[in-house]
Amino acid sequence: FRPVTPARGEVAVTFIGQATFLIQIGGAAFLTDPVYSDHAGPFGRLGPKRVRPPAVRMEDLPAIDAVLLSHNHYDHLDAPTLRHLARRRGVPQVMTGLGNGPMMRRAGFDAVHELDWWDSLPGPHGTRITFVPAQHWSSRTPFDRRRTLWGGFVVETPDAAVYFAGDSGYCPHFKEIGRRFGAIDVALLPIGAYEPRWFMAAQHMNPADAVRAHRDLGARHSVAMHFGTFQLTAEGIDAPIRALHHALAEQSVDAGRFAIPGFGEPLRFRRPSA
Repeated sequence: FRPVTPARGEVAVTFIGQATFLIQIGGAAFLTDPVYSDHAGPFGRLGPKRVRPPAVRMEDLPAIDAVLLSHNHYDHLDAPTLRHLARRRGVPQVMTGLGNGPMMRRAGFDAVHELDWWDSLPGPHGTRITFVPAQHWSSRTPFDRRRTLWGGFVVETPDAAVYFAGDSGYCPHFKEIGRRFGAIDVALLPIGAYEPRWFMAAQHMNPADAVRAHRDLGARHSVAMHFGTFQLTAEGIDAPIRALHHALAEQSVDAGRFAIPGFGEPLRFRRPSA
């Protein structure tokens, strides 16, 4: 990993693994759904084991202005990682859905912003953060299903807008997000953990769904995520990449518009000049 400093008006996104991205936009740095533990499960020691380490070491990250936390499933909300970010890295704030605040405060964050769908607030360095709907669910035990809210985020500056989908099945929310925000420059969309479809379709997109979501959003560019990190479901660990190539061709979408990121490789984007 070689850290980058985006130019004015430029967005840089770096895929660390699963749904963990470093987003650099408008002078601010965000970390999405940070998971650095070896397992996606309780205490960071149970549950599915990583098939590859985080692509950017914690100590190599730049200063992080805020964590964006989509929901509380273990492959998205990792308590040991959050404690490290809050207490040792000194990340000043976290933004998440309703009901996740107590856990964030236990992790050590003082500034915790709990948001409902479509709630918006000022972010660091003049950004604006909006929590947007997703078709998913939440739970960390057998007894707390849907007790806290799940969703995605749109991060805006005057020059760019980045959408982080979190987890979602394919649904009408994508068209609504595209309608409300008009110009999504970069959409970070999940493509993995989708088999068997009879069970997973409502909660996780497959690559064909992700391409449909890209089109519904009207995104200038999309970037794949939620693949190649944890073996969560029945498809092969590399199957989502092959399936995405097929889906792009089948739906006549330019492959250059939907990137398969290298792990730890910063991708840069800039809105076209009017």
